[in-house]
Amino acid sequence: MLKEDRERPRRLDQLVASCGYCSRREARGWLRRAGVTVDGVPEISPDRHVLPSQVRIAGEPVDHPDGLVVMLHKVAGTVCTQADGEGETVYAVLPERWRRRNPALSAAGRLDKDASGLLLLTDQGDLIHEWTSPRRAAAKVYHVTLDRPVDPSWIPVFAGGTLSIGEDGRTCLPALLTVLGGHEAQLELHEGRFHQVKRMFAVLGALVIRLHRVRFGPFELGDLGPGQWRVVEPPWPR
Repeated sequence: MLKEDRERPRRLDQLVASCGYCSRREARGWLRRAGVTVDGVPEISPDRHVLPSQVRIAGEPVDHPDGLVVMLHKVAGTVCTQADGEGETVYAVLPERWRRRNPALSAAGRLDKDASGLLLLTDQGDLIHEWTSPRRAAAKVYHVTLDRPVDPSWIPVFAGGTLSIGEDGRTCLPALLTVLGGHEAQLELHEGRFHQVKRMFAVLGALVIRLHRVRFGPFELGDLGPGQWRVVEPPWPR
């Protein structure tokens, strides 16, 4: 969200709904119960235009009114969707209010259900577009465990940009493979094709049995533990 948008007055019902406190339809009743003040004065009118910085809810500032970016350590076995019936969702570990934000939080660069590691969640569609745009070619770094020892002869194969993983014959961009020892390797990509890491190793006769992302663009997983999350405060890298 641009600075001029953040400073623009917004309807109070739209503000609280976008931050997940309630729906706009529920706002009138919710405002009567929630202890909302504007510049210290109680306010219950949903159509009052306010600056987010003027508003307090039960004495607290509005929860990330300018947008939300979260770094999450995804646990293997969870899914990057909010839809029911597809398994345990990565969003389950987040505060309930965040799961009601509008626009909704979405993943930038999803991970497969059996993969783990760094996942970026945001309600800012422009950031998702920028971070995942092929033109951006953001670096994505994975730790990979294979069903066989890593062969150093694969390094120039990945780096050469000649590895084809699709029926259309389109080759992958050059990638940096680092042998970590035994069955372990690190792979840095600058694109994000469907199941790309698994398919690249499959062409070479190796099965990926563990896939763990440690970096996405300027974001690094660091010491963030499994299932833990951290808010990234603005200004956000673009």
